[in-house]
Amino acid sequence: MSGAVRVRFAPSPTGYLHVGGARTAFFNWLFVRSEGGSFILRIEDTDVARSTQESLQAILESMRWLGMDWDEGPGKDGAAGPYFQSQRMEKYREFSSRLLASGHAYRCFCTREELEDRRAASLAEKGALKYDGRCERLSPEEVLSLEAGGRPCVVRFRVRSGVTSWQDEVKGRIEFSNSELDDFIITRSNGTPTYNFAAVVDDVTMQITHVIRGDEHISNTPRQILLYEALGEALPVFAHLPMILGPDGTKLSKRHGAVAISHYERQGFLPEAMANFLALLGWAYDGKREIFTREELVRKFSLERVSSNPSVFDQDKLIWMNGQYMRELPSSRRHEMVRRFLREEEGMNDVDTRGDWIDRIVDVVGDRMKVASQITELAGFFFEDRVRYDEKARELLLSGAGTSELLLKVAGRLESLKDYGAVSIEEAIRGLAGEMGLKAGELIHPARAALTGKTTSPGIFDVMTLLGRERCLSRLRDAADFAASERAS
Repeated sequence: MSGAVRVRFAPSPTGYLHVGGARTAFFNWLFVRSEGGSFILRIEDTDVARSTQESLQAILESMRWLGMDWDEGPGKDGAAGPYFQSQRMEKYREFSSRLLASGHAYRCFCTREELEDRRAASLAEKGALKYDGRCERLSPEEVLSLEAGGRPCVVRFRVRSGVTSWQDEVKGRIEFSNSELDDFIITRSNGTPTYNFAAVVDDVTMQITHVIRGDEHISNTPRQILLYEALGEALPVFAHLPMILGPDGTKLSKRHGAVAISHYERQGFLPEAMANFLALLGWAYDGKREIFTREELVRKFSLERVSSNPSVFDQDKLIWMNGQYMRELPSSRRHEMVRRFLREEEGMNDVDTRGDWIDRIVDVVGDRMKVASQITELAGFFFEDRVRYDEKARELLLSGAGTSELLLKVAGRLESLKDYGAVSIEEAIRGLAGEMGLKAGELIHPARAALTGKTTSPGIFDVMTLLGRERCLSRLRDAADFAASERAS
């Protein structure tokens, strides 16, 4: 196929943009940007009952967040528009009439009940579960009579005998026997097109040169190729992307993290990291390198390097990758990402009034935070009124007979400080340990458990400073009471 490269991504506005759809869109985008062609965004909204404006906006916003700009589509009209299937009904009627006139399609007047009865009978006799083609044999007079009587009808495509095959850019040679297909419906009785028919009409009229989509569409391809042939149109290049699996080898689902792309945005993932991660779901440059800028992905991407084997969605790897990008961010952007998460996801209405304090917490947490949402996991104790001890912290607080006394001594030393800053606090705690003939850790470890409810945290002296003297004293004394009462019971 000659001419400029044109690809399309065609989501249905019946939900949000999920990982699988985003990967498909991004591979299309990378390919066409590497080829200098046009990326068309087409909205398949013929399912009126389920299509919503909210879903459409969510899809568009997720694509914009990932940096996938489109050359034609919603908000960017072009000669191939309109780009909503619901606005293209005249095109579908025109192409349906062409197929009827050429004899490649025929009207079918079988009712749903008749089809179901025949299917049940065929199933009982272990016969083929496909349309038996009886309306294909209707005479022109019979067709006119049924139409005159107001009998509803669909339009079916007449499948030729033989074999349909193509050279897939990812999967290699694929072949289907046409005997496995029935004369499929292209237009419903209400005049709306079925998926395969609408997709071909749109791809033909939008001059799509490459159809890059998930391999769940492989079974649709022979029907679409037959339609191209009947219409006398040149075939596009087909490339079917590998399935995405969860780490356990099963089909990707919500339990693996296959949620809406907008969820990752809200959780504080970076679009640069998410795009990099999506690119590696089925594509590899050299099998070693994993971190790429967007510009590098555009330069290096090719369909030849897309694997035919399933790829694995590993949320831990996504988090790791996001951490690599987070490290390179200026502190101001890290601050804003955390503030946004706390404001919008955690519902904290005093984020802006405590902004400087929150920024200091983010700085103290440092590179431990790979995603903005981890602020609650790594530093949630800063925002809680009462600390909750995890299992390890509880064990530490109850491990020694003198823990209660140690915590009270730390509290007393902090209370007596004139200058309550990190340097003064460290000097005081280490000095107290020396006076008691202890290693500093023997005071620091139980103090950390008391103040944070955990056995790991940012630097303890920074923690004490940011918690403030009064909260530190309260928590140390509460933990001392807890240790004493638990050991006494």
